[in-house]
Amino acid sequence: MPHPLVTPDQIAAYQRDGAVLIKGLFADHVDTLRSGIARNMAEPGPYAAENLKEGEAGRFFDDYCNWTRIPEFQDVVATSPAAEVAADLMGSERVQMFHDHVLVKEPGTSKPTPWHQDGPYYFVEGRQVVSFWSPLDPVREASLRCVAGSHLWGKPVLPTRWLSEEDFYAESDAYLPVPDPDAEGMTVLEWEMEPGDAVAFHYGCLHGARGNEAVTRRRAFSLRLLGDDARYVERPGRTSPPFPGHDMVPGQRLREDWFPVIWTRSAQSR
Repeated sequence: MPHPLVTPDQIAAYQRDGAVLIKGLFADHVDTLRSGIARNMAEPGPYAAENLKEGEAGRFFDDYCNWTRIPEFQDVVATSPAAEVAADLMGSERVQMFHDHVLVKEPGTSKPTPWHQDGPYYFVEGRQVVSFWSPLDPVREASLRCVAGSHLWGKPVLPTRWLSEEDFYAESDAYLPVPDPDAEGMTVLEWEMEPGDAVAFHYGCLHGARGNEAVTRRRAFSLRLLGDDARYVERPGRTSPPFPGHDMVPGQRLREDWFPVIWTRSAQSR
């Protein structure tokens, strides 16, 4: 039986559309995550970025790969139902941690999050992958926006650098150009969300977000998780996150000392 937070219809929608809303996934962890994000912003990691050009209003901060040094994030990884829900959505017997990601848009930040797929930035491929994007403030217009079915496209979308807008890899012929889903009439899924709700989306799902024109902050926490068939793959350039010195080879499951298994179905059945 799936976890009480997820239904068979939601599992089918995730497989079909590549994105689905899970109400209250982190509802019991909102204050913990808010504290963790405050710590993260006060003590940024090596990959922290400010994503606005000079003269652009507001602040758009993001950072990732901090869960091993921020105790609040460690607590959420260990005690939230996210891993079990991920296993249900992916149809996986086990769940492996990939990384965390924090994105904060302060009030009056008009810059949108560009349309992109996460997968092409990563050194991992597989059908059984999932990200959770959870706001820690009520969101109406600044919610995550996902293009239904884009995780099933035949070619990935070319990853670009958010600030400079340069192509991430030189071999651009292997990728689709970044589309304009609104102008091209694609089906875009988006939800009004409360703190602790989460959008579950596939690494291949094209997604973005509007700017935050509200008078309140838009803090979001993401978990990137891996299932049974996820394997290391080489890209034509430096990936994001890069995880230097990982020493993995193509086709290998990600090394468990760096990317631990955080849930198994067999352990739950004992």
